[in-house]
Amino acid sequence: MTHAVATRNAQALPLARVPLLEVGAFRQVVIEALDGGRRLAALFGQAAPEAPAGPVRVWAVLADDVEGRLALTTTQVEGRYPALTPECPEAHWFERALWEQWGVVPEGHPGLQPVRFQPPRRGGGAAPPVGVRPFWRVEGPEVHEVAVGPVHAGVIEPGHFRFQCHGEEVLALEISLGYQHRGVLRALVGGPDKRTPHLIETLAGDTSVGHATAWAQAVEALAGVEAPARAQVLRAIGLELERLANHTGDLGALAGDVAFLPTAAWCGRLRGDWLNLSALLCGSRFGRGLVRPGGVAFDLEPERAVLALQRVEAAFADLAPAVELLWRTPSVMSRFEDTGPVPRETAEDLGLVGPCARAAGVVRDVRQDHPAGAWRFLQLPVPTWHSGDVFARAFVRWLEVEQSVRFLREQLPALPGGPLRVPLGPLAPEQVVVSLVEGWRGEVCHVALTDAQGRFAAYEVVDPSLHDWPGLAMALRGQEISDFPLCNKSFNLSYCGHDL
Repeated sequence: MTHAVATRNAQALPLARVPLLEVGAFRQVVIEALDGGRRLAALFGQAAPEAPAGPVRVWAVLADDVEGRLALTTTQVEGRYPALTPECPEAHWFERALWEQWGVVPEGHPGLQPVRFQPPRRGGGAAPPVGVRPFWRVEGPEVHEVAVGPVHAGVIEPGHFRFQCHGEEVLALEISLGYQHRGVLRALVGGPDKRTPHLIETLAGDTSVGHATAWAQAVEALAGVEAPARAQVLRAIGLELERLANHTGDLGALAGDVAFLPTAAWCGRLRGDWLNLSALLCGSRFGRGLVRPGGVAFDLEPERAVLALQRVEAAFADLAPAVELLWRTPSVMSRFEDTGPVPRETAEDLGLVGPCARAAGVVRDVRQDHPAGAWRFLQLPVPTWHSGDVFARAFVRWLEVEQSVRFLREQLPALPGGPLRVPLGPLAPEQVVVSLVEGWRGEVCHVALTDAQGRFAAYEVVDPSLHDWPGLAMALRGQEISDFPLCNKSFNLSYCGHDL
């Protein structure tokens, strides 16, 4: 690709090699790349250290899933620039965040609203009140507006949903988040330091291993080291246990949303069994403390590996019949099928990732497309479905559960030998690295830039939820508003992982 520098997952390169283009050329490169089948893994801004009040350097990370390559390109923006979103819908929320954080205006953007309600990174001033914003409205006879949240029933994170309805039919849904914004990305600048791993593992608590692995890969690339093979496989085991726990919980919650209590009750219990396996591995049910730059902090001795495999088999033996009940029960299938469909074309236009993309027939998985760590020598097929509805999003989760169990059956008895960790030297100065991991929700993307001292000059995180929240809004169009809880659970996106 011209006017962009090629790289790969978890491969560092000098900042000086990244092109700095005129805005028009930058737009052309990004638009042509997306039209050619690539996608936008990240789009973010960075202020120049020597001129913090000057132009904003805008970075684009473009992913080529066919060739397994990434491309980086940048431009400088001061004040205003022509928006990418009208030609590239997947840039929609990225450009909103860029405007909110840095004050640069993407002219022609169709819905310029805050995504996190955070204080601007420069220019001073307080953050706007969370959730206070104009909402798009549909006018007409019998059209009414329904507001849901930000406080929800049960134990759930806050988020606001504004529906425009004609009777029961949803004409449009707008999603307003930002209630969980903690300023983590700002806190990571200047690191890594002692608090960095704790910030990383709580970016999205249910994806602790996924985010920690992406961070560790980035730090290792900047330090010029590679984690030992045994550590890489233990990381992969931690990732698959995280996937099993969350997919099992989601399948149970989906059953609960349609009042099918047998599967709901069994999956609720069995989610705990998978979490306890993570605790067996590293002492934390959420996998915290397992992954550290250079390798892992905990081993899995032969005796515990045998015990872990026994627990995997016991949990799966209980889980399989409970989930099979879903597919064999007509009342469940009547609620799952044709509810909240997202066509493949829409999923591709929005840049959806993870099970939400694969449920619409998009073959997209970092483990296959951009392998790093253990996935360079371990192969997993990518399970997909075609209908893009609640059933598809549930069924793809089940296919991934089966796949993860097969993976654990193969790897637990055959862990490679060798050390758990290698020494970590200083990080290379003035480098950039993109680190991708296939978390249980989809692609986790971390981008780290170092300064002249080898510290983080900027650190950007794209949780899979940022890609997929617009997909939920599209899934509700033309649906009955009573289907919202089921559609929402079938996506099960992270509020705090989005808000950061």
